[in-house]
Amino acid sequence: MDQVKIGKFISEKRKEKGLTQSTLAEQLSITDRAISKWENGICMPDAGTIPELCKLLNITINDLFSGEIVDMKNDKKKLEENLLELAKQKEEKDSQLLALEYVIGFTASITFMTLIFIAAYIKMPTIVSIILIVLGSIIFAVGVGYAVRIEQIAGYYECNKCHHKYIPTYQSVFWSMHMGRTRYMKCPRCHEKSWNKKVLK
Repeated sequence: MDQVKIGKFISEKRKEKGLTQSTLAEQLSITDRAISKWENGICMPDAGTIPELCKLLNITINDLFSGEIVDMKNDKKKLEENLLELAKQKEEKDSQLLALEYVIGFTASITFMTLIFIAAYIKMPTIVSIILIVLGSIIFAVGVGYAVRIEQIAGYYECNKCHHKYIPTYQSVFWSMHMGRTRYMKCPRCHEKSWNKKVLK
């Protein structure tokens, strides 16, 4: 999808409706800065905003993703192209998120171990040592929490038994045994427990 083309299309349709960026933003309960970002091709509207935006501009979601009014004859073909493009973009974003997970986990672990090492081996008042240990523990807990959240939402887990792909709950990811990104969880389809592997597609 061409974000610049989509942005120009939103701008064109907004002006056709006689709406200013501020008026449209008010009707969507967002800031006019968000509208400006869409129209300049910096970002896309959020999924929750898209249906209302299309309704206000009197266009279809397919029109929006195409950046033009789609001819009914080409509607199905364009829809398939847009869905494939969305899937590709999600896969790329998920890949970036999973790379970020490693960075967060590594940084939190190194910080934790460094602070614990300092508290244990460098001579200092007891209260300072306690503060360093508590601080290290908090950083580690927050880092692990974010890393697990990223792993939960990025991509899918594939059941080793029935090969169903799904997004598990945060709790099931957090509490499951794991080896890297392979976790021992119950599949929501076959209800069997097995080692489910993280996949992007």
